[in-house]
Amino acid sequence: MVDDTRLFHDSADWLDHTLRYPSSDLSETTITLADGTTVIRRAVGVLEITPPADRTNPNAEKLIVSAGVHGNETAPIEVLNGLVQELLNGDWQLACPLLLILGNPPAMVAGERFLKVNMNRLFHGAHGKPEHQGLAEAERARQLEGFCQDFARRGGGALSHYDLHTAIRPSQREKFALYPYVEGREVPNGQCAFLLEAEVETLLLQHKAGTTFSSFSSSQLGAESFTVELGKVRPFGQNDLSRFTGIKDALRRRFRGQPAPRLPDPPLDRLTVFEVVHEILNTGPSFQFHVPDDVANFTEYPSGTVIWEDEQTHYRVGAVAEAIVFPNRQVPVGQRVGLLIRPRQSAGT
Repeated sequence: MVDDTRLFHDSADWLDHTLRYPSSDLSETTITLADGTTVIRRAVGVLEITPPADRTNPNAEKLIVSAGVHGNETAPIEVLNGLVQELLNGDWQLACPLLLILGNPPAMVAGERFLKVNMNRLFHGAHGKPEHQGLAEAERARQLEGFCQDFARRGGGALSHYDLHTAIRPSQREKFALYPYVEGREVPNGQCAFLLEAEVETLLLQHKAGTTFSSFSSSQLGAESFTVELGKVRPFGQNDLSRFTGIKDALRRRFRGQPAPRLPDPPLDRLTVFEVVHEILNTGPSFQFHVPDDVANFTEYPSGTVIWEDEQTHYRVGAVAEAIVFPNRQVPVGQRVGLLIRPRQSAGT
């Protein structure tokens, strides 16, 4: 076992250190493991880990994995912390460069989604808007963008980013991923196979560029990026981590540079791919949203259902049933109230 006191001081592990020093401006610290792997704590909750230069990277890749951009989404944080501890303990050797991020430490300590503003709406430059000036979460988003840009510039293989979340709202599909919109891009089959390996069997193709962390890394860094929803929000220590074995095993396999497991042929028949057919916006004082507040993500509405209306117009489900995701009537005028989606035939069409 490595002596990691230089990384984590008197803390038990990476997570404990992050929760003890959530807002601290700590100096960068580097250690070298017995096998030559370098671990750099770039900032609180940010580790850059690099295997020795003479070690083979069989999958020719580098990975950014983030969790805790919403502070109360604790299970993915615990999964990442466990993988870091395995590496530090020498349980396995790293094959590819890693940037591991716990996104919003102060919100993690508070057990809240965010403190002042939703940090997953502050990327892709949104942290620089006047209304966000002086907010700690905006500064953290700017800082994380910088770490990711530096990591991407250093080369080392094809870049992927997985931003891990859990959800407050119930979902008829417990685990699903969102693929940020980049014009002309299609989802690689290898990424679809990885999602299935991680027990994620639903993929939503987003319809326009956004200000999420994964949208930033896909648009600005050219990464194959996904926001991955893995289940329900629970406080630290109350997660059934057996429900997260798929993502933990799949990430560990990638970290070690092992080949992808063989999946049933054809594997992508198991992946249900949705696309957006309508974005619901709050149109103003007369806007009425006819979806209950407690409805689960992926609830389906039959043809002819009126979803919303105002004094001028309305939206009615077309000839094919449509499902709702991310419904939230409590948003300002002009902002998104929800998305209506329907299945796409396959990921590669």
